[in-house]
Amino acid sequence: MAGKKGMKHYPTWMKEKAIELYTQQGWSSAEIVEHFGIRDPNRICNWMSQYRREGEAMFENKARLRGRKPGKENTAAYIARLEMEVDLLKKFHTGLRRNVLVNRNIGQSTTSRKNTK
Repeated sequence: MAGKKGMKHYPTWMKEKAIELYTQQGWSSAEIVEHFGIRDPNRICNWMSQYRREGEAMFENKARLRGRKPGKENTAAYIARLEMEVDLLKKFHTGLRRNVLVNRNIGQSTTSRKNTK
């Protein structure tokens, strides 16, 4: 996952151990930051909130799953997303085409009302 320049990515084993130390051993986040040499003191809080939301799923390799083709369980959601994208592109294309025609003065009268009297 690409992050900001200078951003450090921590290995999964370190996240697991930090969460274990925080929840089961009763270490404070400051002790864990010092023990592992983590740059951002709020990193442990971020990992804990993510762990509370996702559970053990936070440790899966999401980069590996990102490029995966849709499986049987995701086919309906994949098709719905593609249909939505097609509709949006059609609307965008219609608006773009309308702007091009207006800019080229196609379909408009070249005479003004003042000249028609």
